[in-house]
Amino acid sequence: MNIQAREMLRWDDLDTGKFADETASVRDLAAATGLDEEAQARIREAAIALVKTARKTVKARGLMDSFLQEFSLSNREGLALMCLAEALLRVPDAATADKLIAEKISDGAWSEHMGRSESWLVNASTLGLMLTGSLMDVDPEARKSPGSYLRKLTHKMGEPVIRAAVYRAMGIMGEEFVLGRSIKEGLKRAAKGEGELCSFDMLGEAARTAKDATRYYKRYQDAIAAVGKARGKGSVEAVHGVSVKLSALHPKYLAVKEKRILEELYPQVLELAIAAKSHDISFCLDAEEADRLVLSLKLLDKLARAPELAGWNGLGLAVQAYQKRARRVIEQLIELGRATDRRFMVRLVKGAYWDSEIKFAHQNGWPDFPVWTTKPATDLNFLVCSRVMLGAPDAIYGQFATHNAHSLAAVRELAQQAGVESYEFQRLHGMGDALYDADAQLNAEVPVRVYAPVGSHDDLLPYLVRRLLENGANTSFVHSFLDPDVPVEKVASGPFEAAETIDRHKSIALPKDLYGEERDNSAGLDLSQAAARERVARAFEAFNREDQLMASPLVAGHAVDGAAHQVMSPVDLARQVGSVVDASVDDVNTAFDSAVAAQPGWDQRGGKARGAILRAMGDALEADMDRLLAIMSIEAGKTLADGIAEVREAVDFCRYYAAQAEREFDTDIRLPGPAGETNHFGMKGRGVFVTISPWNFPLAIFTGQVAAALAAGNTVLAKPAEQTPLIAFEAVKMFQAAGLPADVLHLVPGRGEIVGAALTTDPRTAGVAFTGSTEVARLINRSLAARETAIAPLIAETGGLNGMFVDTTALKEQVIDDAINSAFGSAGQRCSALRIIFLPEDTADDIIEGLAGAMDELQIGDPSDPATDVGPVIDNEAREILLRHVERMEAGAKVIKQIDIGDKFESGCFFGPTLVELPSLDLLEREVFGPILHVVRYKRKELSAIAAELAGKGYGLTLGVHSRLTSFHRQIQSLVPAGNIYVNRNMVGAVVGVQPFGGEGLSGTGPKAGGPHYLHRFAGERTVTINIAAQGGDPELLNLD
Repeated sequence: MNIQAREMLRWDDLDTGKFADETASVRDLAAATGLDEEAQARIREAAIALVKTARKTVKARGLMDSFLQEFSLSNREGLALMCLAEALLRVPDAATADKLIAEKISDGAWSEHMGRSESWLVNASTLGLMLTGSLMDVDPEARKSPGSYLRKLTHKMGEPVIRAAVYRAMGIMGEEFVLGRSIKEGLKRAAKGEGELCSFDMLGEAARTAKDATRYYKRYQDAIAAVGKARGKGSVEAVHGVSVKLSALHPKYLAVKEKRILEELYPQVLELAIAAKSHDISFCLDAEEADRLVLSLKLLDKLARAPELAGWNGLGLAVQAYQKRARRVIEQLIELGRATDRRFMVRLVKGAYWDSEIKFAHQNGWPDFPVWTTKPATDLNFLVCSRVMLGAPDAIYGQFATHNAHSLAAVRELAQQAGVESYEFQRLHGMGDALYDADAQLNAEVPVRVYAPVGSHDDLLPYLVRRLLENGANTSFVHSFLDPDVPVEKVASGPFEAAETIDRHKSIALPKDLYGEERDNSAGLDLSQAAARERVARAFEAFNREDQLMASPLVAGHAVDGAAHQVMSPVDLARQVGSVVDASVDDVNTAFDSAVAAQPGWDQRGGKARGAILRAMGDALEADMDRLLAIMSIEAGKTLADGIAEVREAVDFCRYYAAQAEREFDTDIRLPGPAGETNHFGMKGRGVFVTISPWNFPLAIFTGQVAAALAAGNTVLAKPAEQTPLIAFEAVKMFQAAGLPADVLHLVPGRGEIVGAALTTDPRTAGVAFTGSTEVARLINRSLAARETAIAPLIAETGGLNGMFVDTTALKEQVIDDAINSAFGSAGQRCSALRIIFLPEDTADDIIEGLAGAMDELQIGDPSDPATDVGPVIDNEAREILLRHVERMEAGAKVIKQIDIGDKFESGCFFGPTLVELPSLDLLEREVFGPILHVVRYKRKELSAIAAELAGKGYGLTLGVHSRLTSFHRQIQSLVPAGNIYVNRNMVGAVVGVQPFGGEGLSGTGPKAGGPHYLHRFAGERTVTINIAAQGGDPELLNLD
């Protein structure tokens, strides 16, 4: 048949089940396995036999099995060892390695593990951590207090000796976890002993740069050639194969980049597949994160239809049973196989990114999780998927990857029921030896393929950590399989015992319920789904059909007429988004009159009534997200990802402050005191609050300031940024539609020197909440102080000269990801954005090269395109400041890279992200608000001085630290003041109620927005004391029993 004749399957339809309600769907899993009670009993007996046989006959376990049993994740030592292994072999300098070793193991009771393990390798690791036991005897003090012993030993013998011993231990472990440092070595080791059947995996993290991708591509080419050359006799199922991680082959392997991926990556993957076909070896697309699933399936679909690959059954895919979509994926693979007249090699795994998927769903506000939240659910789904695969042997060659005795026995039962003999099991190199040795003794032969990592030890470590986290948890079968203290029946038990009452995990809150009963988490929008991208596109189309927006002062609910001026889009300088009428001084006076009159009644409503309106506002913002995204994208140049985060932040502000108003502003609290009197403390609104918000968060900060002031019982005069009045006008209308009285909130757009001055000099202003520059904050402060009236609070959040300090223990790929996101996300127009990255001389060149390469992959352009990474800066004035700064840098520093934006410079306010190396911090005195990242190299001995130099600039907003050393974190935090400190992550995107945001020094007054103390600054406090004994007695005392 002509395999190109049919169109690609509708893989995007899978996303309808991505966030399936777990409670509604998990109960159906047991029945879907097709295993009745008799079959379940046979499986259980077979699993028990496997465990007993393994425990009875095993002499030498695989190192992974021994390590997991010996060092449970519940042990501090096990966790310390993982941290050490993940970081140590990347550390180029002896001094930092010494610190890392001393810090991670100084309080671990390593001597407790010596001699307990049957594997000499685990004992060697333990002995290595205790100086390999050959340098001196382990004295009683070491057994009693290994931490203090090791500290004393370090002082006595020197840290280099300690370091050498630990390196030795890590090297021993690495040899066991990696089949070979090269594919040649891996093939040689695989041919020894029993001659294992392998699927070779080239170790390495996802590519960040084109250079990374080219390097990984060459590795895969070489691996395919080497495995093909060494190919033995037999079918494609009977010989070695190669697994490919697609994210290693392209630096932007993301669903929102689908067009680019299909154009750029597909031809490369096709070349590799053709090479694999030429040798008739298997070629498996490895499983990755849930957001990439559909993209991988589309690539597979194109490969399956490629005429060059016709007649070859080596094409394969890994499918994760912990994903709720797994069964539908397999069903569609069967459809694709039959449509293209081929049989796929499908590796069914349980999944290695479970904790990350839970975290991402929480962070992004998904409706549910893309994965099952319990191990029994995943185990059941594994069997459901196994049944479907075994039911279609014409389209699927089943490869069942498990280290679980029950799962193994169940697959055998399902295969027997289906009458299928052609399938295989898979295990990870270094794991599962005992289980499969026992299976070979008890059952008919089924091939077992080893998933075999190949690469250097430093490439191994991130992989190793994933495997440890996946299989080392105390609930894992692997952890207890050979532990004689765990009953055989418990180890061999399966998921059916829990099937009748199974539900989502009780300790894992739904994303919506993350913050408990007091408030809902804001809902996100998953742009990895085509349906979501299409939905947003429709919203933009609808907005473009609307009449141009018109904003004007809203005073006591009435729109004020006047001369309007144009609001132009920074995306397209020829596009008028709408018009705005600026408020006059008379309009400001009228608004004050109305707000002053309305404030007592608004305050008297109480916190619960005010909170209800704010909750309604939050719900309205969430419901109208798509249109708000369109307005912000066109008026402010917001990318879709930034816009979604901004709407969510505005929603979170409304709900957070509503909850606090209901809790703290509704009734006074009684304070403890002596008999004969009562003492009550309460908070009330101050009066009329002025809010002055910026253009870089024209919805979130505008809404957050207004919501806080309203929650505390104030009426509000709100001045939006001059560049973004349209979104503010829409927000005020939404407040009013949510039930807010018209005379409580007044919108007064206009220029700072006119409207701003009128607001901050008026004696009726009871307080000001301001976000913007330090210079303007000083002007406001002086204006408030000059009034002959009550002293009003100024809540100011200003700029920051934000630094990120990196040491040699940091993971390069993580540093690059976080620096790029923190410096260039939102076109660098965040007060929290990274401005200066401090790199150690030992690794600076490598990281700078990575940063420059990652910058090349950024897409600059229309923010309404989901694929866009960086949009425009806000206006030409802002761009001119950036251009002048780059000119200064070219004269006094080194401009490493600036992205060429071509004709976008003329059509919109675009500015190419720029990387600059500074010879000295003296060249940078204040914040440069845009996508410019400065690099400063440091020597270890100069770290304290250079950190103190940054602190001396006077700012204190955000601070980033990348290190595996807690002592390094603490050192930087002690030297550099900052309101928000981020360790081993990006520095932007503070979440309301989770990372309350605000700085110190030149960066702001505090308290932190979205934090527990923010509302209090908007409120007045009062204490009421009543002498209840004034009329002759204390009724409370007299009425005691």
